Amino acid sequence: MTTFDRLSDRPGKHARQRLTGRLRALPPRAVDALVVVVVGMFTGPDAAVNEPQYRQADWFTWLLLALSLLALLGRRRRPVPVAVVTGAACAGWALYGHIGELLNLPVIVALYTLAVQGNRRRTLRTGLVASLTSGAVALWVGNEVVNPQGLPVLEMLWPLVPLLLGEVVCTRGQLLDEYAARAARAEQDREREAARRVREERVRIARELHDVVAHTVTAMTVQAGVALDAFDVRPETAREAMRQVRDSGKGAVRELRATVGVLRDGDGDPVEPMPGMGQLPQLVERFEGGGVEITLRREGAADGLASVVELAAYRIVQEALTNVVRHSGARHATVSVVRQDGVLAVEVLDDGLPSAMGKDGFGLIGMRERAAAAGGGIDCGPVSGGGFRVRAVLPADGGAGVTIRAEGNAGARP
Repeated sequence: MTTFDRLSDRPGKHARQRLTGRLRALPPRAVDALVVVVVGMFTGPDAAVNEPQYRQADWFTWLLLALSLLALLGRRRRPVPVAVVTGAACAGWALYGHIGELLNLPVIVALYTLAVQGNRRRTLRTGLVASLTSGAVALWVGNEVVNPQGLPVLEMLWPLVPLLLGEVVCTRGQLLDEYAARAARAEQDREREAARRVREERVRIARELHDVVAHTVTAMTVQAGVALDAFDVRPETAREAMRQVRDSGKGAVRELRATVGVLRDGDGDPVEPMPGMGQLPQLVERFEGGGVEITLRREGAADGLASVVELAAYRIVQEALTNVVRHSGARHATVSVVRQDGVLAVEVLDDGLPSAMGKDGFGLIGMRERAAAAGGGIDCGPVSGGGFRVRAVLPADGGAGVTIRAEGNAGARP
């Protein structure tokens, strides 16, 4: 097809689309009436004109036509009775001696309507009855009028054509409905997945904000208390404590920028990297001076760790030290970080009172979530002889599958 042919075909195509749209917009009763008019326009002339050697149209002929057309008005609501009435009228014409090519058009429309409604078992039964009846009528008429209706085998096949066409249209509609339902379910699944990711991201940001704000404020409060106590008698100690407060505030600002950086677009300013093992000495230093002596012990190389493992270990130590300073009343605490055989073990042990231990709080939940996100596990609880321990075991490469056996009670300070 040339370009001219394609351009010339567009108006006709658009006209057909508009006509189809208008027909679909009509109410069902109007469509049924239109079908009756169209069927009558084709069937009426065929019934009026008959072969000269056979019976001509009379009152009985028009009565059968009127019954067929009136029955088609209820084809949607009563498809089986309509098929029976139109089929009986078609057989009556044949038995009465009328020969025509379009006299079976009403029953064709009725059979198509019955099949397109989707009851397959009913369609099969109707097809069997219609085929046998048509064959029997053809045999009877053939004996009387030299078989003008055609061979009985062919007459048994024509009722199956509208039934098959209706079945094809019905199956196609069901497939389209199924495809639409699948697309709707897929869209719902995508929306649920997006909502789940949003919730997870909100939880992650909330956890980061909790770690940054709560823990930094705790460290700053400790250093501010040291500065107040030493302000008059040890000015240098007070100045050093206030410098720690300042450094803690700056560090908190950097971490907050890194945390909320995920909310910016790609054109925003670059953010600072998340904290890791290299910042543990500064973390311990921020918590010192509040009456708790903290010892940091590290074994094994700290390089090559997965970023998620470094962040999880740092946040677990941060949360544990915050609990030590806030709740334990401990005088000493030990932070141990040991890397061995592809596993990073992080432990915070203090000599505080077990009675200071409370119910599970957001801190413990956050530590467990961080350990699980890094593929590891965590154990929190009092130790024999007094004190409290937080111990996490994480895979150095961030892979899943590392678990630890709980020792003691699974409790923690809030």
